[in-house]
Amino acid sequence: MDAKKVAVVGGGLGGLAAAALLARGGCAVTLYERSKHLGGRAQTSDVEGFRFNLGPHALYRAGAGMRVLGRLGVKPQGAIPGQSGAAYALRAGRLHTLPRGPVSLMTTDVLNLHGKLELARLLASLRRIDPDTLANVSLREWLDTRLSRDDVRAVVATLARVATYCGDLDAMSAQVVVTQLQLALEANVLYLDDGWAALVSSVESVAREAGVTLELSARVDGVVIQSGQVQGLRMGDGTVRAADAVVLAGSPGDVSHLLPEDTVLAREAAESIPVKAATLELGLSRLPRPEALFALGIDGPWYVSVHSAFAKLGPEGGAMVHVMKYLATPDTEANEAELEAVMDVLQPGWRAHLVARRFRPSLVVSHRIPTAKSGGLAGRPSPEVPHLRGLYRVGDWVGDEGFLVDASFASAESVERALLRQRHEEPRLAVGA
Repeated sequence: MDAKKVAVVGGGLGGLAAAALLARGGCAVTLYERSKHLGGRAQTSDVEGFRFNLGPHALYRAGAGMRVLGRLGVKPQGAIPGQSGAAYALRAGRLHTLPRGPVSLMTTDVLNLHGKLELARLLASLRRIDPDTLANVSLREWLDTRLSRDDVRAVVATLARVATYCGDLDAMSAQVVVTQLQLALEANVLYLDDGWAALVSSVESVAREAGVTLELSARVDGVVIQSGQVQGLRMGDGTVRAADAVVLAGSPGDVSHLLPEDTVLAREAAESIPVKAATLELGLSRLPRPEALFALGIDGPWYVSVHSAFAKLGPEGGAMVHVMKYLATPDTEANEAELEAVMDVLQPGWRAHLVARRFRPSLVVSHRIPTAKSGGLAGRPSPEVPHLRGLYRVGDWVGDEGFLVDASFASAESVERALLRQRHEEPRLAVGA
């Protein structure tokens, strides 16, 4: 049987994982990436010796990403945050103890005794909740029906934001929030040494070893379809690269752009509301307050974390700090001064130690919110494009498993299963026929 020719468009982690898995399964895979670098939003830049990711990144240790990476033989290097240092709740411009465990729950002053008891009951029951029963329930609806106190709702909403990066309580399905919180409780997350570029490099190496051909700075102008069947790719120079199957590893808009006449894909792109955040990344020569490593906003959508306290992300003695505002809607605005003010509360005097900085007012975290209205995770587009034979997609907005990068890895695995199943089901000619 001839090897199935597969073209993968997009060299982020999802595209790389799909290419590696398919090549290992016997497909002849070529990956096309339009930029000079692989990694997509998992790229890392070196700025004055500090490793700057595109905003704060964390890998769930119990998520689909670790499962797929394990299959590829990739073991991410890093550390679990929260093993040392103080964690704070930011409310009304003041720091309070963040309730994240039995001891901190007892000592925090962000809740009174009745609030502490209600939060404790919820946290104790969290592992027993079936997230799928909440697919059509918004996070706000779940908080309103599950909890009786506004202060407890505010604390749980804070935990929901850090688990999903999403500030839209009315749109987000409670299924996703509960799933993410359960993953965090099960095994926490990893901050990766040397940034996420190290992970990209590892998956790239696996893909090359499996025989994947990588073409960088390769412009793809469209997918060639004939009679509802994929024929290949139309390149920027006008040539056509034949393929039995095409895997698109980009945003909903990227997919629709490559098939501009397809009304189904255009509608999916229009319906995909992204999760966005504003980020301020700071490289400091040292921390003014070495013990203050983490803070979350209770009365505002704020996040601050010193990732270098746990992972190798900067020079000896230096600090790589991520400050973030979760944007409630894609058009919510943020300015740099807001994030600086949050940093002033946690690390007063930080400007005297500033070495490098980068502000991004509107960074795409995920390309599609799994909304309660659309049915949560099951409402996302499927990895197989139903009406076009041989066309597949991979990304953080695809498939019914996982969120954030976990969805990218899970959808890559789903494409592998679908393509290799078809390959094995193809009829063979009998000898002498």
